[in-house]
Amino acid sequence: MNTHNPNDFRYRTRRSDDASTRFDRIPMAVRTLSSNTLFQGEHEIGIEHHGALYRLKITRQGKLILNK
Repeated sequence: MNTHNPNDFRYRTRRSDDASTRFDRIPMAVRTLSSNTLFQGEHEIGIEHHGALYRLKITRQGKLILNK
């Protein structure tokens, strides 16, 4: 089961200057690459991450799938 919250990666929390314990959510800039740049005409690429090889593929329907 996937337990991560995707929103955790798009925002940075910062404690407000006031005395309350409230935190403000600040949008983070996300580095974006086009799939054309990544795949360069191929339909599959390998991604090494912490010693493991992952395969990122473009399906026949044009979607992306990541396999370990």
